[in-house]
Amino acid sequence: MSGKAANIALIAAAQVLALSLWFSGTAAGPGMAREAAVSAGFQALLTSAVQAGFVCGTLASAILALPDRVDPRVFFAAASVLGAAANAAMLALPPGADAMIAARFVTGAALAGVYPVGMKLAAGWADRGDTGLVVGILVGALTLGSASPHLVNGLGGLDWRLTLGAASLAALAGAALIAPVRLGPRHAPAPPFAFSAATRLWRNRGTRFATLGYLGHMWELYAMWTWVGLYLAASFAQSRGGASVDAAEAALATFAVIGTGAITCVAAGLLADRIGRVRVTVAAMACSATCCLLAGPAFGLHPALTMVLCLVWGITAVADSPQFSAAVAELSDPGLTGTMLTLQTSLGFLLTLVTIHLMPWLVVRAGWGGAFAALAIGPALGCLAMRHLGRSPAAAQLAGGRG
Repeated sequence: MSGKAANIALIAAAQVLALSLWFSGTAAGPGMAREAAVSAGFQALLTSAVQAGFVCGTLASAILALPDRVDPRVFFAAASVLGAAANAAMLALPPGADAMIAARFVTGAALAGVYPVGMKLAAGWADRGDTGLVVGILVGALTLGSASPHLVNGLGGLDWRLTLGAASLAALAGAALIAPVRLGPRHAPAPPFAFSAATRLWRNRGTRFATLGYLGHMWELYAMWTWVGLYLAASFAQSRGGASVDAAEAALATFAVIGTGAITCVAAGLLADRIGRVRVTVAAMACSATCCLLAGPAFGLHPALTMVLCLVWGITAVADSPQFSAAVAELSDPGLTGTMLTLQTSLGFLLTLVTIHLMPWLVVRAGWGGAFAALAIGPALGCLAMRHLGRSPAAAQLAGGRG
């Protein structure tokens, strides 16, 4: 397969198909609950076990520099097949079995060879003028996939076995699609292996600030994605005097809030390639932090008003996400791009495990307004980190010198 556009299209399609494994447990949970006595806690574990597995997998992968030492196409395909097998193993288990959580953990660990490795493959085809767009396309696909379970559940859901089986088949198709992909002109062989390679993310001043910005962004993003659906349902109910809210209405509203971010990932990538990564990330984080603070006053207002705020929030909370990865790709040794992206991603998802589980505690003690206001701390600190990056000499390497 020759040609930049064709290769990037194949990488994006393969990644979307393989990453369906990530969201299959979330979509299957309600179906399991309809069939057996599956608790809400078990359903939450179907998602958080994947997050935990992904963190462990990416840490191990980064320490061993696997994304740069192994042909990324082989790594991607093998990880997709392993994830498909672990996901399919759940079909042989009864709903609620502890082994399902273990299978989801293995699935998450396997996806460590899909998401950051897909970004490495795509970055190999990017040039100095379109890295933000290229990575934006991949993160936009991830965003749409993150929203898809809410659409499935909003339309009535599917049999959980069909959901899991389809995801495993999709991952196998993703493994097959990656085979004809060619390595791009920016792909470089890895330097001699050293355990210290992963520490370069922190020792390099530019990648350190880009990663600190990313951590500020991730402090907010997945906690918002995880809990905005319950926030909307509770807000709609209060605006109607405590009347119950149709679950499908809340699910479709959540799909809209998260899904619209997929478009802005691509649009923000185009913009960042033209005016600079620092400007785009700081503007997006400033806006999303403001939305965090306004979530409390918007709670219980007319549903249309609350939705407007949440749509703006959904757009700005993820629009900057690809630009942190694009910055690390531009600031890293080409032979270690995969390792740097994997480690950055690992640290970000490790932080999400904290904020996702912190939110219920905060909601009980400070209400929805206080809980979401606490998320504003992340993007506020992320803005400071990116402004430091913009004032450093490393900014000259971003977006073709635009910073």
